[in-house]
Amino acid sequence: MADPNEFDHVMPDLGTEPRERPVGEVHENLAARILYSILIWIMMSFASTIIGFLALVQGVILLTSGKKPNARIAGFGTDIGIWFAKSTRYITADSETKPWPWTELD
Repeated sequence: MADPNEFDHVMPDLGTEPRERPVGEVHENLAARILYSILIWIMMSFASTIIGFLALVQGVILLTSGKKPNARIAGFGTDIGIWFAKSTRYITADSETKPWPWTELD
């Protein structure tokens, strides 16, 4: 079973209560933000394809290696998951921080 706190170091503490903090105004140029959001959305679509391909490859590896996953694929999947979460927060205006490649990939 996955650790439910695995990504706590990169995600904000939202607590268990429903979120009631008001979303502030966007401080960057709106046209630029829309363009960045479209570009990130395209990157997210590509990432979804990569995740699907990696899932198939990892499945084959699990079948052929006696249930031992490839650590590099698993780690890459974690990195993509963190990036996907940050990207979602940016394009939905929950964060002002752009995801990789504009910032470091945690």
